[in-house]
Order: sequence, then C-alpha cells, then structure tokens
Amino acid sequence: MAVTEIYCLITIMLERRGMTMPRRLLVVATLALAAQAHAAEAGKVVFAAGAVQIAEHAGAEGAAVQEGDLLSTGADGFLYIKTIDNGLFILRPNTQARIVTYHVDTSNPVNTRVKLELIKGVARSKSGEAVKLARQNFRFNTPVAAIGVRGTDFTVYTDQDISRVAVLTGGVVVSGFVDACRPDGAGPCEGTASRELSAAQRNLLLQVQRGQGTPLLLPGGIATLDQASPPRADEPLAKAGAAGSSNIVAEPTLDAQKTHTINQAVVQKPVTAPPVMSDNSGQGQPATPDLPERQLEWGRWTLLNGSAPNISLTGPVNAERIIDGNFVLYWTAGKEFVSPAQGNVGFALKNSEAYIMTPGDAAGSAKAAQLSNGTLNVDFGSRAFTTAMDLSDGATIHKLQAQGNVGANGRLYGDPAYSRPGYINVQGALSNAGGGSAAYLFDGYIDSTRTVNGATSWTHR
Repeated sequence: MAVTEIYCLITIMLERRGMTMPRRLLVVATLALAAQAHAAEAGKVVFAAGAVQIAEHAGAEGAAVQEGDLLSTGADGFLYIKTIDNGLFILRPNTQARIVTYHVDTSNPVNTRVKLELIKGVARSKSGEAVKLARQNFRFNTPVAAIGVRGTDFTVYTDQDISRVAVLTGGVVVSGFVDACRPDGAGPCEGTASRELSAAQRNLLLQVQRGQGTPLLLPGGIATLDQASPPRADEPLAKAGAAGSSNIVAEPTLDAQKTHTINQAVVQKPVTAPPVMSDNSGQGQPATPDLPERQLEWGRWTLLNGSAPNISLTGPVNAERIIDGNFVLYWTAGKEFVSPAQGNVGFALKNSEAYIMTPGDAAGSAKAAQLSNGTLNVDFGSRAFTTAMDLSDGATIHKLQAQGNVGANGRLYGDPAYSRPGYINVQGALSNAGGGSAAYLFDGYIDSTRTVNGATSWTHR
C-alpha cells in the first residue's frame, strides 16, 4: 500500500475518534512513515519496456520493487522482476499484479513467506532459491484461484471470473476459493478440491471459474496462454535439463473425448461413505457395503530407455489422479477413506520403479534404479508420515527419506525439504483395500546434479 493511501486511511480513522488536527497530523505522519519503513524490498526490475508503472512511479531498469507495490503494464508494456532470492516475476501487456509478501529467512527457511497476486492479465512466476526450500509457504492468488508450487516455473492468465494455469517446469497445485481455501490464506490449498499439474503435461492447463472449487483439466498448455498474450523474444526459456521437464517425453495432445473423461472425474465425484482403517486403538469408522474400497494404481506413462509406457493418462472413470514426472497414480472411486483420529500404522514396501536422471540426458533416457529396505509409518494422531528407503544405482547405495502430512481423506502431502540431496518429495494416498495399503510417487535429488523419479506401493504390516 502506498504512503498516500496509508495517510488517508489513518486520517479517516482518527477523525472518527474526534482527535484534534495537530495531534492527528503527528500520529498520521508517524504511522505512515513506520508503515513505509516496514515495507521490504521484494526484488528489482531487470527489464522494462513500454508503459510500465510501479506504485506511483514509471518502471525502469534497476528500480526496487517493494512488498505491496501495485505493478501495472500498458498495452505495450513488459516488466521483468528479479526477486531477492533469484526468482523471476514477469508481467506481459495489460497486466496488474502485486508482490504482496516476500519475506526470506535463509537461516530458517520455515519462516520464509511469499505471496504473489495477479489481478488481471498474464504473468509468469519462476521460483527462487528461498521458495524452493519453503514451498509450503508460497501462494500465488488470482481473483478466483489459489496456486501453490512444487519448485516451479509457470504462467497464469486471469480476469475477474476465470483463471488458467500452465506449467513450464516442476508442478503446481491449484484450487478455487472454496471451503477452507481463502484469498487471505498462506501456502497452497491442498484438499479434495485441489488438482495438480506438472511439466510432464505440457499440452494441458488447469482452469478455474468464479465459484468453482475444483479446476478443470483442458487441452492447450503454455501455447494457449502465449497465444493470448505473446512473450517477448527475449523472455527467458525454461531451464534446460530441469527436473520434471527435459527428461520427460511431452504428453500427447488429448482429444475431446479424453478431455471430457478426465473432467468427469473432476466434477462428478461419487457419493461415498467412510470406510474402516484399523489402527493400534482397534477403532475404526463404519463402512457402507455397496461401494468398493478405493484402489491405488500406478504406472509409467512415458517412454524411457526404449521401454513403452505401461499405463494410460486417461485412467479409470472417476479416479483421482496424481502425476509426478514419468509416473501417474490413480485413486479409484469407492468408499471415501477417513483417517482415524488416533493410532499408528506401518507399511512394508511391496512394488516400486525408479529412474535416475542427469542434466543433459536426451528426452526419454534415464538409468533404472532399484529400491529396497523401505519403511512408511503413519501417525494419525499428529496427521503426519515418515518414509525412507535405499536407492541403488548399481554402484552406490543412496539413502532417501521424506516426511509430510496426512489429509483427513488419507491423502499424503510431502515436505519441500526434498530440494536437498537425500530428501524426496512425496505425493500419494492411503487405502483400505487389501487390509490396508498405500502408494506414492516421488522425486528429488540424490546428489548435487542427479535427480530421481519413481513410484512405490506398500502393504500394511
């Protein structure tokens, strides 16, 4: 908020309290200056062209951008901002946006807070170093949707009633403003209404309309947004060799029937009842016998090392879908899983598939790896899980681990610490099928350059 706006707001409040003019002016000046001093620098302009405005000033290269500044571009305007953690925020023509919050704590990343707001137009956000370490505290708002990241480069179009999101690298989680997902919230909105999109789905985008909670998956991808508002020829390209991008074969364009099938899975959720998951307390939830248990099915949808895909991206009817790199996981329709209030459950590794990728590898090439000594433990009381396993590349054993949260419906949400070697990001779910089971997809770094991407299934111990 600009100092003039702060001045007016404070003046009105003090007038209503009947404060005399001299004292009122003193208080207003003091508070306004304090507010101005409190606004932190979020980044600097590295490129500006055409009509560009930063707060009350014309945008120019080298200009500082403060938290809360209104950023505007005209019909010919382009604005590139380098954030304080070496991220990138790009505004194309006829766009308005704000960097609402950009607080970075390098010593303790859990305290980092980042929030961006796109009011209208087209903007691109490329995660900086701090965001990659604190993705649970990143939020990108539009008038109708909340966007979280998985360590990401993505583009957004919005007006007041509709938003579209496409991914260049990494992945996003998108939700409309429903239930507990609110514009004033922090971090991603992850729940039954949210949907994920990864760079593996380059030909697809997620769309949210006003009043709609669950995004629709539509054909188009980045090309659709670029067509609506073309980038300049000098706009930086997605980084070659980035995890989740160049090492993945581009997804084929979906035809209309396939898109319709996927959207039916989004908008026509089955009416379900709580199932039973045993825990150490011996208590569970009542189940309804007329619906099957939800199954967990995963496979590789890309071509790797000449090996054909073993699963389709369309998936079972009404199944929820999670995509991470080369793998897709389906959570089929059935009795809704309900996490017990208390208890601990342990799982043993049943099946797995994993690949190690090195920057510069040709698309579709990767080295197969083996997983062993896997553990997965769920603490329902604290709504948390931990997992660990050994990854063998044929010459070296790499220790992998992860932790995260468990949703009320059994959804597994990983922790962003996977940006460090030895840590992985996990996305998965729990099921009552087979007396208790779990499955998750994962990706992460095994050293400073190589990444791993894989899928696992687990049985109740």
